[in-house]
Amino acid sequence: MNPANITRDEASARSAAITVDSYHVMLDLTGLGEGGEPLADPEETFWSTSTIVFTSDGSDTWVDLIADSVLHAELDGATLDSASYRDNRLPLQLSTGRHELQISAICRYSHTGEGLHRFVDPADGCVYLYTQFETADARRAYACFEQPDLKATFEFTVRSPQGWVVVSNSPTPEPVTGGDGLLTWFFAPTPRVSTYITAVIAGQYYVDKGTVMSAKGELGANLVCRRSVRRHLDADRLRTTTQAGFEVYEKAFGQPYPFAKYDQLFVPEYNAGAMENAGAVTIRDEYLFRSRVTSADLEQRDNTILHELAHMWFGDLVTMRWWDDLWLNESFAEWCSHRAQQVIAGREGGANPWVGFANSRKGWAYLQDQLPTTHPIAADMVDLEAVEQNFDGITYAKGASVLKQLVALVGEQNFLAGVREYLHDHAFGNAEFSDLLSALQKASGRDLSEFAGEWLQTSGVNTLSAGVEVDDRGIITSYQIGQSAPAEHPTLRTHHMAIGLGSLHDGHLEIENSLEVEVGGECTRVDALAGRTRPDLLLLNDQDLDYAKIRLDDDSLAIALAHVGEMPDPLARALVWGTAWDMTRDAELAAQDYVEMVIRGIGTESDMTAVRTGLRRALVAATAYTAPHARTALRSHLGTGIATLLDAAEPGSEHQLALGDAFIGSACEATQARILKAWLDGQQVPKELTIDQDRRWAILSALARMGACDQGLIDMEFTRDQTITGAERAAGARAALADPGAKERAWTLATEDPTVPNATHLRICASFMCYGQEELLVPYPERYLGVCELISAHEGIWAERGHAASQAVLNQLWPSPLADRAFLDRFDEWQQKAQLSAPVRRTLSEHRADTVRAVAAQEFGASVN
Repeated sequence: MNPANITRDEASARSAAITVDSYHVMLDLTGLGEGGEPLADPEETFWSTSTIVFTSDGSDTWVDLIADSVLHAELDGATLDSASYRDNRLPLQLSTGRHELQISAICRYSHTGEGLHRFVDPADGCVYLYTQFETADARRAYACFEQPDLKATFEFTVRSPQGWVVVSNSPTPEPVTGGDGLLTWFFAPTPRVSTYITAVIAGQYYVDKGTVMSAKGELGANLVCRRSVRRHLDADRLRTTTQAGFEVYEKAFGQPYPFAKYDQLFVPEYNAGAMENAGAVTIRDEYLFRSRVTSADLEQRDNTILHELAHMWFGDLVTMRWWDDLWLNESFAEWCSHRAQQVIAGREGGANPWVGFANSRKGWAYLQDQLPTTHPIAADMVDLEAVEQNFDGITYAKGASVLKQLVALVGEQNFLAGVREYLHDHAFGNAEFSDLLSALQKASGRDLSEFAGEWLQTSGVNTLSAGVEVDDRGIITSYQIGQSAPAEHPTLRTHHMAIGLGSLHDGHLEIENSLEVEVGGECTRVDALAGRTRPDLLLLNDQDLDYAKIRLDDDSLAIALAHVGEMPDPLARALVWGTAWDMTRDAELAAQDYVEMVIRGIGTESDMTAVRTGLRRALVAATAYTAPHARTALRSHLGTGIATLLDAAEPGSEHQLALGDAFIGSACEATQARILKAWLDGQQVPKELTIDQDRRWAILSALARMGACDQGLIDMEFTRDQTITGAERAAGARAALADPGAKERAWTLATEDPTVPNATHLRICASFMCYGQEELLVPYPERYLGVCELISAHEGIWAERGHAASQAVLNQLWPSPLADRAFLDRFDEWQQKAQLSAPVRRTLSEHRADTVRAVAAQEFGASVN
């Protein structure tokens, strides 16, 4: 077993044996050790001491720690043998009763975003540290009992250099200056929380001080970021969103915000979008947009802010007992954030967030649910390795979709009443889904066990297909909905959905009536439609009430595909866009037809998430889902179509911005390359389209991919942008170069160099496998398989590199441009013989399934043209 792993059974046994009362954690970030002497490696290590008070039933157990060395350890004043520390555990032989354990260790700063991450900003040389502990990386910073159900109070003491800011879960105190000129920060104890939501953020940060009004009064609510990006901190919008979220959640949950303050800290080289540390939320600082973005990007950031705020109640106040209920944390926060945006939009105006959800997040769920690694929403998390694999579209978006259905089933007021009881009964403790289900059943008076069994404990997505018969007069004589399920996951579910009846007139395809129905079993007759004149469109799952793939009858499909841009209802359009994409992925609609649909309809689409998503999917259709011999032509056609839409777009509009970005990504031939080169020089740029720094990097990466620029041009651009973002983007552009030497250098950085920071590493990996470079990439599929074996065996740099870096290689370096049936045969032969770990085998099985799907789409497209 991976020595960093912890199993559910181990955790369960430990929580039965001990109860943890309190931690006092001292972190010295000054480069000094216990005696005030400099550490041997002060820029890479720090001194940590944990004092833990707990009660035991007398069973032997262990404490978790990932450290370079244990300096000393004492249990109830008696010295423990530090040599017994191995495999990230210090064993404990205990008597019954109360104990005090103290462990002092030398821990290592992370450069991979796990544990206590250290970053030096190339823009100004300032030092920034932050912790990221989910799922089990608090033990990289201090000794602890690392599992969510051993909650305790945490009292942090942090020593830092002068000029630093230190933030933790409790309000930031005034530091005490010692005789050596160093600062000591004494934080007050927290309420009882889990290790994974504790946090320390320290360094030369800029602090925008502010407050938020809570039901219990005015609370500190600072916004924190690097000094070099402070000009991008749009504090007004961030504070407005946060304040609105407090108002929505405190009313919905029936109790005040549970902690003493609410800071939001924007940090660099972050692996996740954000993390719900109690009272000290960390957020990737790419959300401080340095270039112009669309409303969809701003709304997504608002959603992230509201998601993390929801976790303060659901996840931090009440925490899952073990990671089996990870879905409940994330699904609930996902649902809450969209509901909060809906409430805020209803009060203050704005887009319906469930339209954006349908256009993007729900598609992620459908994609994930059709992979061979799909799992129930309530997954079986046997150990930490299983947990790491399940931060996915099912845990987040499918779970939120099903919660949305559950709300519709029991009624929102009953649902929230049950949630209030759940939060009240388990405050500052741990709970399981059965506890929430019990509260919801009590509040609603309904037995929800059947719903939970159908939707939460089974895998896969159903397909609902419409069948309609009409007579010579155009009167519906029969309408039925067939339900099917994949053979691997044959569950047929009960679906509550609506059928939209739409008519085409005066240039609009408008839903004029909507009929809600219950669907169950293999076939459901909808007698309420019999005898009606057949409308132009019969739209299954109108209003997006259901979680299911839909297939329209032939006439409705033809009307919908041809007139999607003429549908006034953005949610109805989202359903049509989603259906067309799903059919393309299922080799039922040719990739070129999907591309044509996007070119025809995206120019009038008002939802910017739909615009962004449709353009991105069109590029996938023109590459992965198109046969190799036809890719260049279809991609070029897509680029030309986008250019035409760009010319017609309103200057300075969001559409212009999105289309400009899409043109950069789709460009693939010499004429388009010349246009992009002109944009770099400030020539031929559409009026009011800003080619700012991030777009300059996007253009350079596109030119590198097309063989239209060299490393010298990339290096020259880097001299203009001496920031960490510039360094990351330059590394990605170099990896994209259509040059054998550049590819070899990029491959070495991605697979052999352990010093490459995660964010830079991800850029390199994501830029390497370029469509249009197939001949250049021929050597790499076989080398990829070799790296997969090293990752499985934890050999070479993979003995130390974390989950994020290994996933970047496994996911981004899969040789998609060369993955054909011959490669699949080679892959299957290799996989049968290779000794692969379960996580690696899982990831590879997903990519194999994606390739099988892509090849089928390629063959279908070739067969119809």
